[in-house]
Amino acid sequence: MSTDSTPSGPVRVVLADDEAMIRAGVRAILAADPEIEVVAEAGDGRAAVELVRAHRPSVALLDIRMPKLDGLSAAAEIRRLVPQTATVMLTTFGEDDHVARALGHGASGFLLKAGDPRELIAGVRAVADGGAYLSPRVARRVIELGGGRLARRPAARDRLAGLTDREREVLALVGAGLSNAEIARRLHLVEGTVKSYLTSIFTRLEVRNRVQAAILAYEAGLVEPVG
Repeated sequence: MSTDSTPSGPVRVVLADDEAMIRAGVRAILAADPEIEVVAEAGDGRAAVELVRAHRPSVALLDIRMPKLDGLSAAAEIRRLVPQTATVMLTTFGEDDHVARALGHGASGFLLKAGDPRELIAGVRAVADGGAYLSPRVARRVIELGGGRLARRPAARDRLAGLTDREREVLALVGAGLSNAEIARRLHLVEGTVKSYLTSIFTRLEVRNRVQAAILAYEAGLVEPVG
Protein backbone atom coordinates (compact mmCIF):
# COMPACT_ATOMS: atom_id res chain seq x y z
CA MET A 1 0.00 0.00 0.00
CA SER A 2 1.31 3.44 -0.83
CA THR A 3 2.36 5.91 1.78
CA ASP A 4 0.02 8.67 2.82
CA SER A 5 2.35 11.52 3.55
CA THR A 6 1.55 14.72 1.73
CA PRO A 7 4.26 15.46 -0.82
CA SER A 8 6.36 18.57 -0.13
CA GLY A 9 6.37 20.98 -3.06
CA PRO A 10 4.85 20.11 -6.44
CA VAL A 11 3.67 16.63 -7.31
CA ARG A 12 6.52 15.38 -9.50
CA VAL A 13 5.52 13.15 -12.43
CA VAL A 14 7.37 10.99 -14.92
CA LEU A 15 5.21 10.56 -18.04
CA ALA A 16 5.66 7.62 -20.40
CA ASP A 17 3.85 7.03 -23.69
CA ASP A 18 5.25 5.98 -27.05
CA GLU A 19 3.10 8.55 -28.88
CA ALA A 20 4.59 12.02 -28.74
CA MET A 21 1.23 13.67 -29.38
CA ILE A 22 -0.34 11.87 -26.41
CA ARG A 23 2.56 12.90 -24.18
CA ALA A 24 2.20 16.51 -25.32
CA GLY A 25 -1.52 16.49 -24.58
CA VAL A 26 -1.14 14.92 -21.14
CA ARG A 27 1.71 17.28 -20.28
CA ALA A 28 -0.40 20.29 -21.30
CA ILE A 29 -3.29 19.13 -19.12
CA LEU A 30 -1.07 18.58 -16.10
CA ALA A 31 0.61 21.96 -16.64
CA ALA A 32 -2.75 23.59 -15.92
CA ASP A 33 -2.23 22.66 -12.27
CA PRO A 34 0.61 24.70 -10.74
CA GLU A 35 1.13 22.00 -8.10
CA ILE A 36 1.99 19.30 -10.67
CA GLU A 37 5.34 19.18 -12.47
CA VAL A 38 6.27 16.75 -15.26
CA VAL A 39 9.96 16.22 -14.55
CA ALA A 40 10.74 13.76 -17.35
CA GLU A 41 9.18 11.96 -20.32
CA ALA A 42 9.83 8.57 -21.90
CA GLY A 43 8.79 6.91 -25.12
CA ASP A 44 9.19 3.33 -23.91
CA GLY A 45 8.84 1.36 -20.70
CA ARG A 46 12.54 0.69 -20.16
CA ALA A 47 13.36 4.40 -20.36
CA ALA A 48 10.45 5.11 -17.99
CA VAL A 49 11.96 2.82 -15.34
CA GLU A 50 15.36 4.47 -15.64
CA LEU A 51 13.87 7.97 -15.43
CA VAL A 52 11.90 7.04 -12.33
CA ARG A 53 15.07 5.69 -10.73
CA ALA A 54 16.85 8.95 -11.58
CA HIS A 55 14.13 11.42 -10.57
CA ARG A 56 12.25 9.57 -7.79
CA PRO A 57 8.91 11.22 -8.68
CA SER A 58 5.69 11.04 -6.70
CA VAL A 59 3.87 9.47 -9.65
CA ALA A 60 4.77 7.50 -12.77
CA LEU A 61 2.06 7.89 -15.40
CA LEU A 62 2.43 4.95 -17.78
CA ASP A 63 0.82 3.97 -21.04
CA ILE A 64 -0.09 0.27 -21.00
CA ARG A 65 1.20 -0.44 -24.52
CA MET A 66 4.82 0.62 -25.01
CA PRO A 67 7.88 -0.82 -26.79
CA LYS A 68 10.86 -2.48 -25.06
CA LEU A 69 8.87 -2.88 -21.82
CA ASP A 70 5.09 -2.61 -21.61
CA GLY A 71 3.47 -0.38 -19.02
CA LEU A 72 2.47 -3.20 -16.69
CA SER A 73 5.99 -4.63 -16.63
CA ALA A 74 7.43 -1.16 -16.18
CA ALA A 75 5.06 -0.56 -13.27
CA ALA A 76 6.16 -3.81 -11.64
CA GLU A 77 9.82 -2.79 -12.00
CA ILE A 78 9.12 0.65 -10.57
CA ARG A 79 7.30 -0.80 -7.58
CA ARG A 80 10.26 -3.10 -6.95
CA LEU A 81 12.99 -0.48 -7.41
CA VAL A 82 11.29 2.75 -6.29
CA PRO A 83 8.34 1.66 -4.12
CA GLN A 84 7.60 5.21 -2.97
CA THR A 85 6.58 6.15 -6.53
CA ALA A 86 2.90 5.48 -7.21
CA THR A 87 2.08 4.03 -10.64
CA VAL A 88 -0.94 5.09 -12.67
CA MET A 89 -1.90 3.35 -15.89
CA LEU A 90 -3.16 5.18 -18.97
CA THR A 91 -5.63 2.96 -20.76
CA THR A 92 -8.28 2.87 -23.47
CA PHE A 93 -11.46 0.89 -23.85
CA GLY A 94 -10.45 -2.33 -25.55
CA GLU A 95 -7.55 -3.00 -23.17
CA ASP A 96 -9.69 -4.85 -20.65
CA ASP A 97 -7.31 -7.79 -20.24
CA HIS A 98 -4.50 -5.40 -19.38
CA VAL A 99 -6.64 -3.60 -16.80
CA ALA A 100 -7.54 -6.93 -15.21
CA ARG A 101 -3.84 -7.87 -15.03
CA ALA A 102 -2.89 -4.53 -13.52
CA LEU A 103 -5.53 -4.89 -10.81
CA GLY A 104 -3.57 -7.81 -9.46
CA HIS A 105 -0.22 -6.03 -9.51
CA GLY A 106 -0.77 -3.03 -7.28
CA ALA A 107 -1.33 -0.13 -9.67
CA SER A 108 -2.60 2.92 -7.78
CA GLY A 109 -4.82 4.24 -10.54
CA PHE A 110 -6.35 3.83 -13.99
CA LEU A 111 -7.10 6.78 -16.24
CA LEU A 112 -8.60 6.91 -19.72
CA LYS A 113 -6.59 8.64 -22.44
CA ALA A 114 -9.80 10.04 -23.84
CA GLY A 115 -11.25 10.91 -20.43
CA ASP A 116 -12.14 14.23 -18.85
CA PRO A 117 -8.95 16.29 -18.33
CA ARG A 118 -10.13 17.02 -14.79
CA GLU A 119 -9.95 13.29 -14.06
CA LEU A 120 -6.30 13.23 -15.10
CA ILE A 121 -5.40 15.99 -12.65
CA ALA A 122 -7.58 14.54 -9.89
CA GLY A 123 -6.10 11.09 -10.40
CA VAL A 124 -2.49 12.23 -10.27
CA ARG A 125 -3.11 14.30 -7.15
CA ALA A 126 -5.03 11.48 -5.43
CA VAL A 127 -2.36 8.82 -5.88
CA ALA A 128 0.43 11.27 -4.97
CA ASP A 129 -1.38 11.76 -1.67
CA GLY A 130 -1.57 8.02 -1.03
CA GLY A 131 -5.01 7.35 -2.47
CA ALA A 132 -6.24 5.18 -5.31
CA TYR A 133 -8.00 6.59 -8.36
CA LEU A 134 -10.18 4.89 -10.92
CA SER A 135 -11.60 6.78 -13.84
CA PRO A 136 -15.34 6.27 -13.29
CA ARG A 137 -15.70 4.81 -16.79
CA VAL A 138 -12.85 2.39 -16.15
CA ALA A 139 -14.52 1.34 -12.91
CA ARG A 140 -17.82 0.78 -14.70
CA ARG A 141 -16.10 -1.25 -17.42
CA VAL A 142 -14.30 -3.44 -14.88
CA ILE A 143 -17.59 -4.09 -13.11
CA GLU A 144 -19.29 -5.00 -16.40
CA LEU A 145 -16.52 -7.54 -17.00
CA GLY A 146 -16.92 -8.97 -13.52
CA GLY A 147 -13.82 -7.29 -12.11
CA GLY A 148 -11.51 -10.25 -12.72
CA ARG A 149 -11.45 -12.28 -9.52
CA LEU A 150 -13.71 -9.86 -7.71
CA ALA A 151 -17.32 -10.96 -7.42
CA ARG A 152 -20.40 -9.23 -8.78
CA ARG A 153 -22.77 -7.30 -6.54
CA PRO A 154 -24.56 -10.02 -4.51
CA ALA A 155 -21.34 -11.81 -3.64
CA ALA A 156 -19.55 -8.50 -3.04
CA ARG A 157 -22.23 -7.50 -0.56
CA ASP A 158 -21.85 -10.85 1.17
CA ARG A 159 -18.12 -10.20 1.52
CA LEU A 160 -18.80 -6.80 3.06
CA ALA A 161 -21.29 -8.21 5.56
CA GLY A 162 -18.54 -8.88 8.10
CA LEU A 163 -17.34 -5.26 8.14
CA THR A 164 -18.31 -2.87 10.89
CA ASP A 165 -20.24 0.30 10.01
CA ARG A 166 -17.06 2.35 10.40
CA GLU A 167 -15.08 -0.02 8.18
CA ARG A 168 -17.77 0.32 5.52
CA GLU A 169 -17.48 4.10 5.76
CA VAL A 170 -13.71 3.89 5.32
CA LEU A 171 -14.06 1.49 2.37
CA ALA A 172 -16.55 3.79 0.66
CA LEU A 173 -14.08 6.68 0.94
CA VAL A 174 -11.29 4.49 -0.45
CA GLY A 175 -13.62 3.77 -3.36
CA ALA A 176 -14.11 7.49 -3.83
CA GLY A 177 -10.33 7.89 -4.18
CA LEU A 178 -9.54 9.56 -0.86
CA SER A 179 -6.14 9.16 0.78
CA ASN A 180 -5.69 8.16 4.42
CA ALA A 181 -5.20 11.79 5.39
CA GLU A 182 -8.42 12.83 3.63
CA ILE A 183 -10.34 9.92 5.17
CA ALA A 184 -9.05 10.88 8.60
CA ARG A 185 -10.23 14.46 8.14
CA ARG A 186 -13.62 13.39 6.78
CA LEU A 187 -14.29 10.98 9.65
CA HIS A 188 -12.54 13.02 12.37
CA LEU A 189 -9.97 10.30 13.04
CA VAL A 190 -6.19 10.19 13.26
CA GLU A 191 -4.34 8.65 10.31
CA GLY A 192 -3.03 5.79 12.41
CA THR A 193 -6.60 4.73 13.13
CA VAL A 194 -7.46 4.87 9.44
CA LYS A 195 -4.47 2.66 8.65
CA SER A 196 -5.62 0.16 11.27
CA TYR A 197 -9.08 0.09 9.70
CA LEU A 198 -7.57 -0.48 6.27
CA THR A 199 -5.43 -3.34 7.49
CA SER A 200 -8.54 -4.99 8.89
CA ILE A 201 -10.57 -4.27 5.75
CA PHE A 202 -7.94 -5.67 3.38
CA THR A 203 -7.59 -8.81 5.50
CA ARG A 204 -11.32 -9.44 5.83
CA LEU A 205 -12.04 -8.80 2.17
CA GLU A 206 -8.93 -10.66 0.97
CA VAL A 207 -7.81 -7.82 -1.30
CA ARG A 208 -4.19 -6.84 -1.93
CA ASN A 209 -4.39 -3.08 -2.42
CA ARG A 210 -6.52 0.05 -2.50
CA VAL A 211 -7.59 -0.34 -6.12
CA GLN A 212 -8.94 -3.86 -5.54
CA ALA A 213 -10.72 -2.54 -2.46
CA ALA A 214 -12.15 0.34 -4.50
CA ILE A 215 -13.45 -2.06 -7.17
CA LEU A 216 -15.13 -4.13 -4.47
CA ALA A 217 -16.70 -0.96 -3.06
CA TYR A 218 -18.13 -0.27 -6.53
CA GLU A 219 -19.29 -3.88 -6.89
CA ALA A 220 -21.10 -3.76 -3.55
CA GLY A 221 -22.78 -0.45 -4.36
CA LEU A 222 -20.97 1.62 -1.74
CA VAL A 223 -19.76 3.90 -4.53
CA GLU A 224 -21.55 4.35 -7.84
CA PRO A 225 -19.39 4.92 -10.93
CA VAL A 226 -20.61 7.53 -13.37
CA GLY A 227 -20.19 8.12 -17.05
